[in-house]
Amino acid sequence: MNLYKGSFLLVPGGVVFALAFALLHSSVLHGLTPVVNFFYLAAFFSALVLAWRFHSSRVFSAIIVMLLAQQALRLFFDGSIQMSARGQAVFELSSFLVPLNFLLLAFIRERGFTVRAIATRLVLLGIQSVFVAVMCRPEYAYALQKLFHSATLKYEWLPRTELPQVSLLVGGVVIILLLVRALLWPKPINAGFVWALISLLMAFHSGASGTAATLYAAGAAIIFTVSIVETSYAMAYHDELTGLPSRRAFHDAILQVTSSYTIAMVDIDHFKSVNDTYGHDTGDDVLCMVASKLSQVTGGGQVYRVGGEEFCILFPGRSAQEALPDLENLRALIESSPFRLRGADRRARARGTDRRSVSRSKRPSGRRVRLVRLAGSTGLRITVSIGVARQDEKNAHPNDVIKAADQALYRAKKSGRNRVEMNGTTRTRGKQNAAGSSS
Repeated sequence: MNLYKGSFLLVPGGVVFALAFALLHSSVLHGLTPVVNFFYLAAFFSALVLAWRFHSSRVFSAIIVMLLAQQALRLFFDGSIQMSARGQAVFELSSFLVPLNFLLLAFIRERGFTVRAIATRLVLLGIQSVFVAVMCRPEYAYALQKLFHSATLKYEWLPRTELPQVSLLVGGVVIILLLVRALLWPKPINAGFVWALISLLMAFHSGASGTAATLYAAGAAIIFTVSIVETSYAMAYHDELTGLPSRRAFHDAILQVTSSYTIAMVDIDHFKSVNDTYGHDTGDDVLCMVASKLSQVTGGGQVYRVGGEEFCILFPGRSAQEALPDLENLRALIESSPFRLRGADRRARARGTDRRSVSRSKRPSGRRVRLVRLAGSTGLRITVSIGVARQDEKNAHPNDVIKAADQALYRAKKSGRNRVEMNGTTRTRGKQNAAGSSS
């Protein structure tokens, strides 16, 4: 699902990185080293608190990784122009291990702040810390020299950097993998991992310490912070399953409309029967299919998922009569779009005592539901019922318009489903299924 239509890759992570880059190449920070150090501490503290508060153990672990690397460098850097041999070893190992940790944390499943998840990652970080401490001993100097100072690529192909070639290559490969993941699963946190790693590699590129390294490291923490905020916004204002704006976004949109508007309430016909017969995985697939068709609405309509199998379409500045042809086209589009089952034997066996399953014996008596199959295929015909109402003097408040659209939707259901019904009129669009029901 595409929550930000491509802009999520640049906003906010790219903006934060660009701001840090611009500040470092201007004279604004001249003589403000204490301010930068304070910003560094505040950035990491706020990132840790937000990651903990929003139960993002992956981000929390990534920030701990950055802190360990930065503090290790500061511990072994004595402020001289040339780092000691031990400090150089810590720098090279940190620049090599941090991208690998980012790759691991980005791809593992988020499990919240469980004892098992946190303990496993702390043990892994402890093992790495011991490994770095051991490898910094003089007897391993030759092995490190061979690993980090061998020229894989010609130096003229690379920009001048403090990073060893192997760290630069590993970092580049990890960035590509993280970028692919962000494109396949477009979420703010996934894009945040990309930009945070880029910012942190720029900190290594700038050396072991100094204003540039401190600011880039703080920028990486800020990128994670704003990514958490953006993720929370997406969860609040977008439906995770379908990618459509949610009920909260719908109510905000109504308050921003300055002219009259029309609201259409859309409900999937006999959706509960689909869930009971084929399972909730199939039900989720049906919701996504209907959402993709509804998103093709014309006439300036804005689609929202407001709950369960119910959707809402807002037409700012349009009357119900003007929106009616667009809604009828949507109804016909969904009816003519076959839904293919992923397996012909889905739900062939009982699910047991699943709390969401409903046995045939418990279905309400007097309501006979017959799912419409497509002839010669393992598919279903999905239809929707639509109720339409316009804001006017009688229905001036948004709640009144929603209630009127719900009443029209109820009439559409009662009249046979698979139709469009307008409030305050007997005029309908659509056709009643010959069997008296639809799927």
